[in-house]
Amino acid sequence: MKQLVKLCIVDDIRSVVDMFKNKIPWGQYGIEVVGSAMNGEEGLEVIARTKPDIILTDIRMPKMDGLEMTRRIVEMLPHSKIVILSAYTDFEYARKAIQYGALDYVKKPFSIDDIIKVVVKAKEAWEQDKQDRLHVVELEKKMKESLPALRQEYMSLLVHHQTDESDIAQWWGFLDLPSLQAPYAVMVIQIDQFMDKYGSLVVKELELARFSLQNIVEETMSTYTPSIVFRETLNRYVCILHVQSQEHLIQLADACCENIANYTKFTISIGIGQEASQVRELPRSYQQALSALSYHFYTGGNGAFLSSTHTQAGSAAWVYTADSENEFLFSFRSGNREKTMAWLTAIFDEMQNQAVLPEPSDVEHLFHGLSLKMLRVLLEKLPRQQLTEFEAKVKEARGGSRASMFEYRQWLFELCDIGCRLVDKEHASESQKIIYRSIEYIKSHLEKDLTLEHCARQANLSWGYYSNLFKKVSGTTFQQFVTQAKIEKAKSMLIDDYQVQEIAQELGYEHRRYFSEVFKKQTGLTPTEFKEISLGRSAKTE
Repeated sequence: MKQLVKLCIVDDIRSVVDMFKNKIPWGQYGIEVVGSAMNGEEGLEVIARTKPDIILTDIRMPKMDGLEMTRRIVEMLPHSKIVILSAYTDFEYARKAIQYGALDYVKKPFSIDDIIKVVVKAKEAWEQDKQDRLHVVELEKKMKESLPALRQEYMSLLVHHQTDESDIAQWWGFLDLPSLQAPYAVMVIQIDQFMDKYGSLVVKELELARFSLQNIVEETMSTYTPSIVFRETLNRYVCILHVQSQEHLIQLADACCENIANYTKFTISIGIGQEASQVRELPRSYQQALSALSYHFYTGGNGAFLSSTHTQAGSAAWVYTADSENEFLFSFRSGNREKTMAWLTAIFDEMQNQAVLPEPSDVEHLFHGLSLKMLRVLLEKLPRQQLTEFEAKVKEARGGSRASMFEYRQWLFELCDIGCRLVDKEHASESQKIIYRSIEYIKSHLEKDLTLEHCARQANLSWGYYSNLFKKVSGTTFQQFVTQAKIEKAKSMLIDDYQVQEIAQELGYEHRRYFSEVFKKQTGLTPTEFKEISLGRSAKTE
């Protein structure tokens, strides 16, 4: 049920008061009379007690006239609506009452309809005023709720765009920001390996963890210096703070890292910008902080880096020379895993020990380029369908998944391992083909003097390499294989009823007796014995 608007009537003539109270059906208009009085003082008391929304009062009354009462009512109930009853001669008083805050007036003599009309008008004005007030309250509520987002947006603008000092005070007060004094500095705070470690958390847990982290940073900062901390991205915060000294900044950043590590399952990295003497210099300090933050590449996280002339210089131009890279690629091309791994180890160790560390982004680009050169080397040697694993490993870096030099080191070592394994496999395949061809040559030329040197020349290899390769592929020495091949050929010829002398000549043995000795040594039987046993005959003396 809609609440009735409350009306109070004050007039020094009782008949007028009674008429207004009893002759008008106020309920039909959504109005109820909550009180009445016969003079100004009594009227003020009733009004203070009943707190009406509309007051209908005469301008001339004993003890306190309508003007004074109007002034006091406006102070007491600023949202109430006052209607003045005034004689023609009191018109100037009525105008003054309106100046004091009365809504309207009715000149005597007046009718019941006049009173109803003016009071209903006051009711409508009061209801509209109430609606406006509720709207303002709602806006203020929404404004209050949105203040954190507004503060964050404004602070983000401060560190990304130069701002005039004249705008600062106005916005600072409107957003109810804590007071900061120059000089300032910007810290950029990033959660280490955020998505890898915490991406699987549900939204509520993730938001709680991020809130906890910001709260710890703010509490840590507050013990050292005035500051403002706000979120910038899912895993990054920005802090604007008052600077006392560079040593103080490092001490503060280290304290934040320590507290986060102690009280949460996170670790953080912090980049610290140089001092800014005025607010418009904050973007410069912010960019310096971002550059300093990138140096957590060398540590993997849980540390602070202060921007300096060294880091701002960009890079020590050296990581490795073109000649050194070519040496590495040559080793990689040959599948020399030991040499490629040794090269990478030396590069990473020497880079880590540099007095001026190279710009992390330069190192990342260099390593990405090296991986593509390794891929090109393999494409020159192998069909693309054999490089699926290697290409997938190369593409991992394109997503920016490597956050530290340690991870890049692991990644490049894995690439070398995969690549050298592929090259070794290809070498093994080629080696097998060479030896298999050589075996076919041997089997088809058993009548020749098949020396190691002769067969190595046929394969276009040095005799030492050929000898080792032959044993690796065939599982036996070259000489053993040739001898066994001749014996197997001899067995076949004996079964085909060839004479021993014929077989010896066919297999390149100058003397029949030497052949028989070799045959017996290999089989335990003389050629004649083997032939007789194989053909089911009685053995004869050799």
